[in-house]
Amino acid sequence: MKTDDLIDMLASGPDVAISAPSARSALSPLLWGLLASFLMMLVLLGVRRDLMAELMLPAFWSKLAFSVALMAAGLIAARRLSVPGARTRTLPALIAAPLLLAWTASAALLTNAAPEARADLFWGSTWHYCTMLIALISLPMFVAILRVMRERTPTRLRLAGAAAGFAAGATAAVVYCLHCPELSIVFVGFWYLLGMLVPAALGALIGPRVLAW
Repeated sequence: MKTDDLIDMLASGPDVAISAPSARSALSPLLWGLLASFLMMLVLLGVRRDLMAELMLPAFWSKLAFSVALMAAGLIAARRLSVPGARTRTLPALIAAPLLLAWTASAALLTNAAPEARADLFWGSTWHYCTMLIALISLPMFVAILRVMRERTPTRLRLAGAAAGFAAGATAAVVYCLHCPELSIVFVGFWYLLGMLVPAALGALIGPRVLAW
């Protein structure tokens, strides 16, 4: 977007001026990013053979719901932070709500679990690579979100970059659910979140360079 376009947009109100066209222009690269992340997971890891059986378990849907909720919150944050003057006051609550629900459920689960079972609920069997796999799978979506944001006019570049990375990480977590054997919300609420925070930190680092206009 050119400076003259930005001035016109601010004069007429950012929310009204860009909402519809931006949504349409963003859809294609985001879908391609999602597809690329899915294909990366499929090639590198594959879908679990017992996925159909896991679909019958409430714990799987809790894991998926946690990831989807944070993906939605991250995408909303990235969208709003792409627009000068857009309202961002509710963004912390959007991200905090799924985390608080997951951590509350984790606390209840740990409290009711036998002491010898608590370590397994937290560490699982994949903690040593779960975080980095989510971060790796997030890269195509990360690039797609940054591309979309560069076509807009973000002003808080470091925060916008962090939002892009978080949204990409949460999207990768959704995709990773199809491979991950872990079902404990205790595990998911920590290690999945850590996997989202890795690209978020990267986004905060590169945002001022990549998103400058």
